[in-house]
Amino acid sequence: MRLLVLEDQADLRRAVAGRLRSHGHAVDEAADRGTAESFVRSYAYDAFVLDRLLPDGDGLSLLRQWRERGVSTPALFLTACDRVEDRIDGFANGADDYLVKPFSMDELMARISAIARRSGDIRPSIVRVSDLEVDLGRREVRRRGVLLPLRPKEFALLQLLAERAGRVVSRGDIIAGCWGESHEPASNAEEVIVAALRRKLGAPALLRTIRGAGYLLEAPDAATKP
Repeated sequence: MRLLVLEDQADLRRAVAGRLRSHGHAVDEAADRGTAESFVRSYAYDAFVLDRLLPDGDGLSLLRQWRERGVSTPALFLTACDRVEDRIDGFANGADDYLVKPFSMDELMARISAIARRSGDIRPSIVRVSDLEVDLGRREVRRRGVLLPLRPKEFALLQLLAERAGRVVSRGDIIAGCWGESHEPASNAEEVIVAALRRKLGAPALLRTIRGAGYLLEAPDAATKP
């Protein structure tokens, strides 16, 4: 998933973003409303993690503006505002969930996964391509029933390709979905991950490079059809 974290406390923002990245997610970080607004106008996100009280205004009013523009991305608020009235106000203005500071990182991860599943973009919990099975809920991958030990970024890339199986996924889409703004332009990180995936997926090959276009995940017999 590609996520936006809007939090003005630098240490907390980095800790949250780091934990999300360790699970293979692409994360963009913003410390103020203006930066967050620029990101949302430029990119599509799977979920927002937002702070209420920011140096240039209220995160909730910013979310309300996004909702009025038709942005339906699920949003979780990290806030010190723990009154029932605050939570009701948040839900009334477009929030999907609240987590009161201080909080457990494990609970944050679980809540983000939950609001993403509840979003309007309903995805199957298990994606199958030929004899490959990608379990999105358990974050497990099996081929011919054998569990494959994938690293978080390998799983994130495979999930992206599996959800678009049979279609070419461009390098730009892969970078946006798996790295976000943290990706170094000169890096060949996605090539390294693709190579590792090919080794772990084994034969017959499921993952193809389409020169000048991107990558394609499809059943082996599909590649031979006219």
